[in-house]
Amino acid sequence: MDKKWTKAKLAAVIDHSVLRAAADEATLKKACQEAREFGFASICVNPCWVPLCAAELAGSGTIVCAVVGFPMGTSATSIKAEEARLAVSEGAGEIDVVINIGKAKSEDWNYIAQDIAAVVKAAKPAKVKTIIETCVLDRQEKILACRAAAAAGADYVQTSTGFGTGGALVEDIVLMRQTLGGVAQVKAAGGIRTRAECIAMLEAGAERIGTSSSLDIMTEH
Repeated sequence: MDKKWTKAKLAAVIDHSVLRAAADEATLKKACQEAREFGFASICVNPCWVPLCAAELAGSGTIVCAVVGFPMGTSATSIKAEEARLAVSEGAGEIDVVINIGKAKSEDWNYIAQDIAAVVKAAKPAKVKTIIETCVLDRQEKILACRAAAAAGADYVQTSTGFGTGGALVEDIVLMRQTLGGVAQVKAAGGIRTRAECIAMLEAGAERIGTSSSLDIMTEH
């Protein structure tokens, strides 16, 4: 164990992700118990599970994070905004929203910024993390996506959904951190399965880690 990253410190920056479509109520309840036990920053779930998880985690230090426009990012802006508003009203303290990747590939950065800004406004006072799906963007697109998210008021920019063709890379964390310059924070997610990978992302500049391998990381020897 890296002395700087004790289990408690590592858990405090992990979003315990349970996003598989087949995850049932028992799975979500168990995940909430795990979140309480280890002290994870949040449990990241699909919107329909927000009320359940909010009730299960009441009185704990773990918040509920709901994904919006997930995992494709192609919902209309008004739908994303309403999905975020509803999730917050039901107990979500954070929102992870996927950008419209096709619009990004079309270089419509005004659309991207307006799309994110609508979610940021609808989600208040919850924090918003913008997922840019780095595996399908080139370097310049990653930079412009980060700038659009920051301009729109996002609190974090996140690498990946975990459902794409690739996940978080250290070089992307470095690029995103440099581009954002502290205006927004960075979340690394996608393919992070070991404690060493978590620490590498954090040392590169990530402030939050999203992973479905939280328990493996916490119990790793």
